[in-house]
Amino acid sequence: MARSKKKWWQDVTEHSDAMDLKEGVFTSDDPKKIARSVKHSAEESHRRKSSPFRAAMSMLTFYINRAGDQLTKKRRGTLEKAKDELRKDFGREPKG
Repeated sequence: MARSKKKWWQDVTEHSDAMDLKEGVFTSDDPKKIARSVKHSAEESHRRKSSPFRAAMSMLTFYINRAGDQLTKKRRGTLEKAKDELRKDFGREPKG
């Protein structure tokens, strides 16, 4: 039997039941913009199964983990800063 060409994470990214993300949200160079967009998507979603903060942080972490070695140091840094911005946006202490 032929294996599917799609990876499981690609299916999750394209058909996530958690929330709808704005296209290209993770390509921005502005961590604040990434955080605001993910936060907005999490708060607007009626399909998420956890709090908006957890849903947003999970999606951001999922993207970072799936990209893995494909991310440049600069890109990974931007996305890690977006996690700190997300924590601030939700009134939580940034890690650091």
